[in-house]
Amino acid sequence: MSAIGVGQAVILGVVEGVTEFLPVSSTGHLKLAEGLMNIKVDDDAVVGFTAVIQVGAIAAVFVYFFKDIMRFVGAWLRGLANRGERDNHDYKFTWWVIYSTIPIVIVGLAAKPLIDGPLGSLWVVAFSLIGGSIVMWAAEQMARFKRGEQDVTLKDAMYVGSSQILALLFPGFSRSGATISTGLIRDLDRLAATRLSFFLGLPALTGAGLYELKDATGGGVSATALGVGTLVSFVVAYGSIAWLLRFVARHSFNSFVIYRIVVGFLIIGLLVTNVVDA
Repeated sequence: MSAIGVGQAVILGVVEGVTEFLPVSSTGHLKLAEGLMNIKVDDDAVVGFTAVIQVGAIAAVFVYFFKDIMRFVGAWLRGLANRGERDNHDYKFTWWVIYSTIPIVIVGLAAKPLIDGPLGSLWVVAFSLIGGSIVMWAAEQMARFKRGEQDVTLKDAMYVGSSQILALLFPGFSRSGATISTGLIRDLDRLAATRLSFFLGLPALTGAGLYELKDATGGGVSATALGVGTLVSFVVAYGSIAWLLRFVARHSFNSFVIYRIVVGFLIIGLLVTNVVDA
């Protein structure tokens, strides 16, 4: 029997697509949804399924930002071939994306047993949601919004890229919440911090999905469920990206802070009353 049915895959694909790039923790919402549907959150196949449908969401980033990505890749290739092109900000930025991915790869591989085991508990998710909300609120207070995307430096990229480790170790913290908050603390404006979060997430999320593919397909999830979940995730994530970029141009992230706190305490309530299993 499949660990995840097609209907469940649709629901999880919607949850993933909506929450992957919003600063609310896709992992936390997926674990909560899985718990409410009595899906074993610590099953290797389920963990693998979750990582693979993220590839659907990350594919939406590739499509949405296709022109930007081609500009970065083109500048990078020209810089490799011609020294005179290496002062181009896009060339340097592409290298910075690569450099800033290294810390999360090292930590992810080293801490995988903890991440898939005790750190995957819904208790960790609940308190990480609340703790991450405090960080997001503090970042809003500290931010001066005085630098745009062309002002991003290697130091910015390394700080923002390394902050993804918080979400890796503490599911519920939110990768986008951690990266956007770090960008704001570095005085980037909201749009620049959000776009940087998208670009820095491309290698890490794609790599995680491909790495987990063997567990998802070999551990009890049907290819149909996997394909459906990934497709739904892609479609919903594309809409979510477009909405978020419009939202951050005019609003603070405080509404997400409030939402995260509410969900965190909701999960605690569900755990205390044994409605869901940690």
